[in-house]
Amino acid sequence: MSNLPHWDLVVIGGGAAGFFAAITFAESAPGSRVLILEKTAHTLGKVKISGGGRCNVTHACFDPKALADHYPRGSKALIGPFNRWGATDTVDWFSARGVELKTEADGRMFPTTDSSQTIIDCLQATARQAGVIVKTSTSVTSVSTHHANDTEEPPHFTFTTNHGDSQQSKSILLATGGTRLASGARLSESLGHILIPNVPSLFAFNIDDDRLDGLAGVSVTNASVSTADIKLNAVGPLLITHHGLSGPGILKLSAWGARQLHQLDYQFTVNINWIPDSNVAETFHHIRSQHGKRKVHGRDPFEHLPKRLWKRLCIASRIPDDCIWSQLSKDHSNRLIEELTNGAFKVTGKSINKDEFVTCGGVKLTDINMKTLESKITTGLYFAGEVLDIDGITGGFNFQNAWTTGHLAGSAIAAKTLR
Repeated sequence: MSNLPHWDLVVIGGGAAGFFAAITFAESAPGSRVLILEKTAHTLGKVKISGGGRCNVTHACFDPKALADHYPRGSKALIGPFNRWGATDTVDWFSARGVELKTEADGRMFPTTDSSQTIIDCLQATARQAGVIVKTSTSVTSVSTHHANDTEEPPHFTFTTNHGDSQQSKSILLATGGTRLASGARLSESLGHILIPNVPSLFAFNIDDDRLDGLAGVSVTNASVSTADIKLNAVGPLLITHHGLSGPGILKLSAWGARQLHQLDYQFTVNINWIPDSNVAETFHHIRSQHGKRKVHGRDPFEHLPKRLWKRLCIASRIPDDCIWSQLSKDHSNRLIEELTNGAFKVTGKSINKDEFVTCGGVKLTDINMKTLESKITTGLYFAGEVLDIDGITGGFNFQNAWTTGHLAGSAIAAKTLR
């Protein structure tokens, strides 16, 4: 072998999946030489900003099959991996290193400190203790495989960085993430892989509509969202933004319909039921008979819609400002019911957080051994995280994919190294 610097494992990408793979390998194969290369100035950037700076580490879903059902792409392929490393294992791993997680009402799990820095500090300290070397502001420009003259010796990789230096490694793990797929795609393709095109998966909807104008910040705890264009629906909290609609309900719909909505160029109609758990006819009958003199505009009879939103829906239904419930006409009543349970909003585009958003697409799972995360095409090449064609809905599922695939890859590389 040449005199170039040599590593047992080089991880390309210093995010959650890359760190977890490097740590798992280093702890399982003590004394090995492990290097993480991160193209930006700081590692774990997505961890830092996720969950509003709190880091939604995972989700309190501890059955492997149920957990896998939260992934629009990759659900079937993840059942086996989740049986070997699931949400329980993630919680236990962090707990063993002094980081306790808490579960919120919707199942999302965060560090008890409510700070993503807790997770970053844990991962970076654990990596240092395990002997992992980390280099930032370093990207890999090319990777090639080489076979030794002795055909029984496995191939090794030579890679070149943006600094112009070349080094070698026995194994390479690509964890470049979905948002930086251009670099990950180039390296994957140079090593024999064809990637499924990358499109946004979790995004908000741009809507220019008088019913929402001036209501930015108003939220509804539970709404049903659907679109006839691709026959999808989702349920969850909704948030009105300066640009339209966001919140878990919208993000879920965007995840399940990512490819179809991309094909529609994000021009479609979304229908909203603001009160999916309410019996509208029964409620209207009750308020007419018991509180007929109340103004319709005055108060939401369902008692969970924000007052400003309720008034805006009344205006959209063309109900006069001074109309009382006992005088509400059938026409106005039907219009209000339609606005409440099937309001149609024209979506004209998407809004994304360029740092935090998730993509679908990536390395085809049929080209990967999902037990080891090793390439079926290039021996010694492994993948973890969003570079794979796997994406979850909002709620900690994409990080769980990172922990699971990172752990399994790191374990498999260590097992091969120790043989």
